Amino acid sequence: MRACVLILPFKQLTTSLHHHPELIPYKPLDHNQLIDAKTIGWAVVTAARYTPWSSNCLAQALTAQRLLSQHHIPGMFFLGVKKHEQQLEAHAWLQCDNHILTGKPGHERFTIVSNFSWL
Repeated sequence: MRACVLILPFKQLTTSLHHHPELIPYKPLDHNQLIDAKTIGWAVVTAARYTPWSSNCLAQALTAQRLLSQHHIPGMFFLGVKKHEQQLEAHAWLQCDNHILTGKPGHERFTIVSNFSWL
């Protein structure tokens, strides 16, 4: 997914997602879906620590989204920004039910500018 983030336009990366102009309520998951979602989130975040390239928050969120979608688990993908020393910083995180699976550290400091859902 990191290669796709570097090569493809963002719009192409999100063609399978539903863009929402406003925040929408999350879809609750059943017990087994929640366990699977947490396992996928853990696996993506853990694997990102060991890749020989930078697996940033966007690549992690998009990777987890693809895996969750393949398992028919709904969720939300968020993009946020904040101003830091006169420059904008961006961050991406992924949430299923009310659990943040990727990009959790520091996400609360970012203002949501876009959000997407699937399933």
